[in-house]
Order: sequence, then structure tokens, then C-alpha cells
Amino acid sequence: MTTTLRDCPAPAKLNLFLHITGRRPDGYHQLQTVFQLIDWGDVLHFNRRDDGAIHRVNDIPNVPEDTDLTVRAARMLQAHTGTHFGADIEIDKRLPMGGGIGGGSSDAATTLLALNHLWDTRVSREDLQKIALKLGADVPFFIFGRNAFAGGVGEELEAVELPARHFLVIVPNAQVPTVEIFSDPELTRDTEVVTMTDFLAEHGSKAGWPDTYGRNDMQTVAAKKYAEVAKVLDWLDIIAASRMTGSGACVFAAFPSQAAALEAQAKVPSDWKSVVTASLQRHPLYSFAS
Repeated sequence: MTTTLRDCPAPAKLNLFLHITGRRPDGYHQLQTVFQLIDWGDVLHFNRRDDGAIHRVNDIPNVPEDTDLTVRAARMLQAHTGTHFGADIEIDKRLPMGGGIGGGSSDAATTLLALNHLWDTRVSREDLQKIALKLGADVPFFIFGRNAFAGGVGEELEAVELPARHFLVIVPNAQVPTVEIFSDPELTRDTEVVTMTDFLAEHGSKAGWPDTYGRNDMQTVAAKKYAEVAKVLDWLDIIAASRMTGSGACVFAAFPSQAAALEAQAKVPSDWKSVVTASLQRHPLYSFAS
């Protein structure tokens, strides 16, 4: 049996649109979105332990080991399966925190998928998604492992075929706490419910590109609170239709080719970090669950 898994990708996601359609009695927001996987992400490494201990072996600034979603995910899977195995987890952190691209959630999902394989626990994808929801609303999507039209709090997922594209993603000089945006009284919480058919009918699927469908309801609030986010949105919108992803801060635009995205990136001011990345159709560890 394999005892080591190295270079396990934890890809980021973009929200092609994000509508807040209501608020549940428990305080969670109901939303609709389309999640797009991209090939930019963190990279995780796992060593199986036979003593049952679970440790993160490298430091992540401002993220204590016991609160790290990867450690929590590993312990949840361990408790769910009763396995006697443990793991040492190393995270090569490449995604910015507070960027709205699902970095921590993706790390947790990669941990569940990788350890399900490494420990040979054979938990189904559906059950892994149930475990994942306890860690955060975005985590089940990464376990689902395909681009998806999502509802509920983000856990109701339906696969959607999206055209291959390249994206320019700009990282403003700001971190946006999700809870701050969700708790803002000015946040729109009554956007009309749509269907995946609406989404595909207006712009097509593989034949078209939904770059202007809907909006991100969180964008106005984030841009008002964080001038850097507003500045990036204004700048990028001159070049291509731009949108903030998630609760922010990252801003993206879609391009039909890598060359077109790189041409736009060459114009990005030097004080902003930017990445050109390609769309993915499936999570790189998709085969680790069934």
C-alpha cells in the first residue's frame, strides 16, 4: 500500500456569477452560483503515519495547526472511518488568503480525497461531500470535482459543461474576510432565483461564454469597503468584462486564448500580483473517490 502522496493539487475556483437569494433562520445565506475550477492552486504532500497522529508539518502564518481546515478534515475522515492511520500534512501555499478563490476549502477537499486514497478507506464521493459540508460551504464543490451550478448554501451541485478558457486573475492588495461581507446590512439578499437552464439559454454552454450573466451580489459591498478591490475592478473592466470572485478580493476576466490573457497581463500595474490560468473540467484528484 502507498505510504506517501506528493504533489497533490488543490485547485482554486472562480464564481462566474454569485447571487444571494435569501437567508435561512440559522443565519446561513442561500445562494446560486456557477463554480469554475482553474489550474492555479496550492500543492499538498501527505505521509501516512501508523500511529494515528495527524500533524501539519509546516507553518502557515496566522493559521494555527488545530484550526487549519486540512487538519480538521483529516481528523473528520479518521473519525468517520475508524482507521488507525494518521498523516503528516505539508502545504505549499500558493493561493492568497482572503481572495475568494477557495484556497482553504480546496486544501481541505484535497486532504479528504488524498487521505481517502492513502488510507484506502474507500469512502464514496457522496459521503465525502457530507463530511466536507461540516468544514465549509465551498468544500463539497471541490469533492464533487466538476464545474457546477450550485444552490442552497453552495452544497446543492449540478454538473455543468463550460467552454475551455483562460483567465487573468488579479490579486488586489487586500484580504476580504467572508464573514464581514455576509454580515453587511447593505448586502443584497433577495436576488431572483434562476435555473441552470436560464444560465445556459442566455449564453449557451460550449458554444458561448457566460461572461456577463448575472452579477456577484457581494461585489458592491466589497468594493465599497476595500478601495483596492474597486480600483482593480475599474482598471480591468476597461480591458475585458471583469468580476470579483466569491466574497473577494480577487478579480478576474475571461479570454479565449492564453495569448490574449497574457497580452492583458502585460498591462497590469507592477504593484498588483496577477496570474494567467486555464479552466479545468475536473479536479485533478477526481479518481480518488467514486
